[in-house]
Amino acid sequence: MSIPVAPRLAQAFATPRAQRAALIPYMTGGHPDIATSHRLIETLIASGADIVELGIPFSDPIADGPVVQRSTHEALLAGVTTDDVLRLAAAHSPGVPVVLLTYLNPVLAYGPELFFATAHAAGVEALVIPDLPLDEALAGADRLAAASGGLIALAAAHGVGLVPMATPTSTDARLDMVAEAATDFVYCVAVTGVTGARQDVGADLPGLIGRLRARTAAPLAVGFGISTPEQAARVADLADGVIIGSALIDIVSRAADADAACAAVAKLLRAASLAIRRG
Repeated sequence: MSIPVAPRLAQAFATPRAQRAALIPYMTGGHPDIATSHRLIETLIASGADIVELGIPFSDPIADGPVVQRSTHEALLAGVTTDDVLRLAAAHSPGVPVVLLTYLNPVLAYGPELFFATAHAAGVEALVIPDLPLDEALAGADRLAAASGGLIALAAAHGVGLVPMATPTSTDARLDMVAEAATDFVYCVAVTGVTGARQDVGADLPGLIGRLRARTAAPLAVGFGISTPEQAARVADLADGVIIGSALIDIVSRAADADAACAAVAKLLRAASLAIRRG
């Protein structure tokens, strides 16, 4: 089974505003509150974002580091729901392609068929689900249904792509599965571990990119640890997309108010876009 590549995502990777690689900021949806989240997404779009990735708050975000975990916890305490994030996506998807990051449990709790239908209606083009086992997702329908409620089939039926993830420790067999599953893009994890700003983007990243390039023509977007314009430029030398998340969320968490948060987010994203262009 396969689904067509989302045309707006394909266009964002083919002709990014920064010319070399698509700039993909990540924010926890509804953090620090819904009104500010709307303003932040508008700021991301105005400051160079080619694609916006929104996280659905979840109580056990196992792939995320302390900064994202804290933002998720705060959003949940504020009462942010999956529907709130879907409404954020609906409000801003006309301006930029939107990708959601969620974990498996919120999808199952919402009801998978309703979730994908609502996500599609909101303009969501693809989903990243870090804890969805890829080998189960590529298995036969009966096995998949037992493992994850038939998510791949339901996503395909509603025109929503599921984005596979690859890490520097992925075996060749695992990368073969990633290549088989890749439609819209591959989410490449720059370093082993959880999300969070780091001093280096990872010495193993070039090798991972090379191994994937030999297997798939799908765009490769790199996340986990990219926090400075210089790091963004280095990643853009290798990949088709640069994902910046924890650094932006940390800025928002530290800001005195919504105005300060938007100004600081705009400053970092514009600097990253410029670095990608010049790099």
